Amino acid sequence: MEFQHVNVKLFVKDAKKIDLEVLVPVFHGWIQNQGEGELLLDVADYRHVPSGPGVVLIGHQGNYSLDNSGGRLGVRYNRKAPLKGTNYDRLVQATQAALAASQRLEAEPTLAGTIQFNGCELEVFINDRLLAPNTEETRTEADSALRAFFTTLFGEGEYTVEYSQDPRTFFTVHVQSAKAFDTTSLLNNLKSLEPASH
Repeated sequence: MEFQHVNVKLFVKDAKKIDLEVLVPVFHGWIQNQGEGELLLDVADYRHVPSGPGVVLIGHQGNYSLDNSGGRLGVRYNRKAPLKGTNYDRLVQATQAALAASQRLEAEPTLAGTIQFNGCELEVFINDRLLAPNTEETRTEADSALRAFFTTLFGEGEYTVEYSQDPRTFFTVHVQSAKAFDTTSLLNNLKSLEPASH
């Protein structure tokens, strides 16, 4: 099985304190100050949609958003362009992008610290029902690769994994760490540790 279009969502603390309107000028600032290797194009405002995508920074390779799908607010990275390499490589790329975006929002002066990663849970889903239908077969086939990745990210035996069972939804896994991490620690884990397997 080949993962493409990997999405990673990092849940935030104190979501009720966050005014999504302030994200619009912040994301426009990201467009003006393009990062290396990315082409950021536009900002879409979906704040009016209940449990929707929130405010989305649209890019060529991927989108960033402060997303309220499922009724839970989080920083989401949505990889759109195909990516070469292994499934492990694609999981690392999407998670690094989500963590870096979260870290950047945490440090953004105009947000005054209102957006903070909760440090202990994330959601990964594959935005491609043809490549990864949400079935028991997909979950069985993907489990070892996902657990190898989560072990790199959180440490051996330090997390729980829960798969969505609804076949109408994307293939989704929710991961809860036994202890809290900050974005810097998780980024360092991905950079410094070798995967158990590819």
